[in-house]
Amino acid sequence: MNERISSIMTTNVVTVQPEESLETVKHLLFEKHFHHLPVVDATGKLEGIITSWDLIKSNKRFEEYGDFKVQDLMTVKVATLGPNDLVGAAAMVFLKHLFHGLPIVDDDRRLVGIITTHDILKYEFRKEYPDDVFVRETHWVE
Repeated sequence: MNERISSIMTTNVVTVQPEESLETVKHLLFEKHFHHLPVVDATGKLEGIITSWDLIKSNKRFEEYGDFKVQDLMTVKVATLGPNDLVGAAAMVFLKHLFHGLPIVDDDRRLVGIITTHDILKYEFRKEYPDDVFVRETHWVE
């Protein structure tokens, strides 16, 4: 947990802009299986975040999404960390606030990456099992 976030964060982040339609967000979240999308301005500066939970709690029907913009539902008070912060700091934020995704920004608040609880799980697994010796066949219940 003492490595830099930059060593495990995703840098090719899918984002949306505040003026985009919720239809675009629905497509990315539900069809592309993302769970959170950072909202950035034209210069890449973080303005907020929108999540699948935001769409669900809005109580809007899918047919209505074309009538609303990202800025209508996005969360603007967003916790962030920097790329030089430690992985353990991200884990602490996730545990304390029950977040699952955390935008990583530079000193000018421009988005440079994102880290998720899944990234931390992979990080810890690979530390414990660097050669994947623990991987077993998955059995699915039908």
